[in-house]
Amino acid sequence: MIQKPRGTMDILPDEVGIWQHVEKTAREVAELFGFREIRTPAFEATELFQRGVGDTTDVVQKEMYTFADKEGRSYTLRPEGTASVVRALIENGKCSNLMPQKLYYLINCFRYEKPQAGRSREFFQFGTEMFGAADASADADIIALANTLLMRLGVSDIHLHINSIGCPECRPNHRQALKDYFASYKDDLCETCRERLDKNPMRILDCKSPVCSEIAKGAPKTLDYLCPECTSHFDKLKATLDAMGIEYTIDANIVRGLDYYTRTVFEFIAPVIGAQSTVCGGGRYDGLMKELGGPQLPGIGFAMGLTRVILAMKSSKVALPQAPSPRLYIASMGDKAQKKAAEIVSRLRTDGIFAEYDLVGRSLKAQMKYADRQNARFTLIIGDCEIESGRAVIKDMQNSEQSEIALNDTAAIAKAVL
Repeated sequence: MIQKPRGTMDILPDEVGIWQHVEKTAREVAELFGFREIRTPAFEATELFQRGVGDTTDVVQKEMYTFADKEGRSYTLRPEGTASVVRALIENGKCSNLMPQKLYYLINCFRYEKPQAGRSREFFQFGTEMFGAADASADADIIALANTLLMRLGVSDIHLHINSIGCPECRPNHRQALKDYFASYKDDLCETCRERLDKNPMRILDCKSPVCSEIAKGAPKTLDYLCPECTSHFDKLKATLDAMGIEYTIDANIVRGLDYYTRTVFEFIAPVIGAQSTVCGGGRYDGLMKELGGPQLPGIGFAMGLTRVILAMKSSKVALPQAPSPRLYIASMGDKAQKKAAEIVSRLRTDGIFAEYDLVGRSLKAQMKYADRQNARFTLIIGDCEIESGRAVIKDMQNSEQSEIALNDTAAIAKAVL
């Protein structure tokens, strides 16, 4: 039997409701904050991610799904959303629009990782990007959006961790301190991190190897090397979050896994879902637009993993949305009755009412059992007598109340079941 690729998932009808609820809530909160949706291709030129994400990151070095098309051009299934959004703004001449530009997206992404709970090779993200706002108040606003969404979804026991990783002015000092520190552990580092030591030692802090992770615990912290401007920016972020009533923990170990981040980085962590506990992560990327060929335009955003959010909702015992049930089920006996049922159901659906009737030739008893299993609120039985008289009885399945209705009066039927 052909099976789905490892690290992918089937989202079956019983589960789709919660996904739709999360996606709908994400759209509502994003638009409440003034964000508009953008959609980009599922694959891009490989160079976009090499330049944008960084060729020393795990994503580029180990995790991208890259292929050549029939003309030999190299493309990659998107491993994240930000680089594509930046490319879209540059290519479509949107970099001079009214600022700040606020964008959001709901996408699937692809990374070749070891599948485990909360981590898959195809995964789904809600993401936001804000361009043209360099002030720390923009950082706080982005964080507030994520916080509002998680609160609306009912996720409990969630913790915001923040850090600053500096800017091009102050990062060289931290970089040298990291090189000096990790040089003494060079023989213990994994092969990938030994290569990173000279190119980008900060990426060692993000290595998933247990040995490298343990060594990294004693590494110099970014906060100790911030320039005055970055210190001021971080102080304002904390003050603004305080004013908003958003609690946070300063976590010097957060560096994020992509090279484009500068200054603010943050994560929302839900310990209740296990090892893969980061449900949302993001930060500032003031140099990315220019790196990809656009103007110097500051940016900040986040990506929220929908699978992990749903795991956190279930662990928080959130009341999950139920599958919709018919307002009316019409049980029929005979060809004439089935045609009449089809006619009534068609008219009700045109009016936006969820109605069902028998499609598989069940007996009347079986039809009523089916209606009960579908949690139909009302039932209507049509047979030869009802066809001849033009009237039938509607039954409320919750309280067993019954009322007679004219079969040709669709408006009355609609009123009775609403």
